Amino acid sequence: MRLFIYYIIMVAMTVAANLLLKSGAEKSGNSLIELFNIRILFGFVFFGLAACFYILVLTKLPLNVAQSFAAIQFVAVIIAAHFFLGEPIDATRALGIFLIFCGILLVGKSSF
Repeated sequence: MRLFIYYIIMVAMTVAANLLLKSGAEKSGNSLIELFNIRILFGFVFFGLAACFYILVLTKLPLNVAQSFAAIQFVAVIIAAHFFLGEPIDATRALGIFLIFCGILLVGKSSF
């Protein structure tokens, strides 16, 4: 159960980090100094925290299994970008989301 919680936290922090980086990038200027606004800095912090939880996951699972399950973050980012940033999810992306889920299920079934 603890492993599942670590995964949920890791995915949530990764999604938040991506959303923060995107919104921070849209607010930044053209120079390198302007690129480091508060949203981008918090995005980096969230990625760092997500990495810490991923390390906790790696203490319990083989890398190939842990990384396969971590693919859920790709789906979560696409869905979050749709709801929070208004980015579209067309049929091709929806198919990709479905295939990622199928892959995660196959890896999960063969791992446990």
